[in-house]
Amino acid sequence: MPSPTKNITLTVPKLVFEAVPLTREAFAPFGDVINNPRPDLHPFSATSVPSLPFDGISANQGSAIKYQHVSRQINLYPQAPSAVPGFSVMNIFICASRISIPTSSASPSQPPPPATAFPVRVLERHPFTTQTFIPLSAPENQHYLVIVAPTLPPADADADLPVPANLTTTDQAGASYPRSLPGRGLPDLSGLRAFVATGKQAVTYGAGTWHAPMVAVGKPGTALDFLVVQFANGVGEEDCQEIYFKAEGEGKQGVVVELTPASKPQDLGPMGSRLARLNKFALVHGSSYSPKGMDGFVHLKLIALALPGEPCIQTRYVAKN
Repeated sequence: MPSPTKNITLTVPKLVFEAVPLTREAFAPFGDVINNPRPDLHPFSATSVPSLPFDGISANQGSAIKYQHVSRQINLYPQAPSAVPGFSVMNIFICASRISIPTSSASPSQPPPPATAFPVRVLERHPFTTQTFIPLSAPENQHYLVIVAPTLPPADADADLPVPANLTTTDQAGASYPRSLPGRGLPDLSGLRAFVATGKQAVTYGAGTWHAPMVAVGKPGTALDFLVVQFANGVGEEDCQEIYFKAEGEGKQGVVVELTPASKPQDLGPMGSRLARLNKFALVHGSSYSPKGMDGFVHLKLIALALPGEPCIQTRYVAKN
């Protein structure tokens, strides 16, 4: 796709933001987080569950679970000033790692490691389309950084930037789209958020959402592959608009995202596997435990069960109502 035809550069003071693990709830104002909502549930057990997230149903002769409409795509190019229609595109991005997450100190008595810093020099948005990043390969300890910002009210500086007026589309997509359009304004850096995602999470940026270009997180020399799905029409400023940031003063820092050991998400994959084994053992003894959603932040649950041949374990995590 062509580069944007108009760039805006803003001079900014030093602004530092700490990255946190990505969750569906925290990211909801900006887009969708796509991941397995029930990693504890095996497809063969789905028929015994009365209710599943995203109107989940058993599929493929009972050998799969189908979660429906996990993210809403939208094409607003019918409102583009050029009148050039948008079409669905799928691209692959191979993203080199540009930052790493520091490792926690081996001993509590040792000072924490210094944070690693990523300078945010540009934010971009796609005003007439959603954009979904789907990791295709995720080596161990590989993550990616998701940086987003809300939108300021319209001003003279953005008067020439084309944006859609409303969610009207040529199909029913607008009616089912889960959020309002952010509007024409420039990014509101006071509300910038930074998240660290795992290779088991995909993200959809909402139409018109300001975000940083993809930042792979990992060891030097590694890379992360993404399938990127969006609409486009080949008109530069209708496909992509960019805002560049310049620090106040020579040699000064501008917008910075810091990563600390706490930024690293906890991998729920092994947890799901362990829960499946615990449930298998518990069912033999006449009971079971099935959390309602391991991605929520409502109630703290405590499991204290023993597997045959293993010491008693205690696993603590949060689950939805």
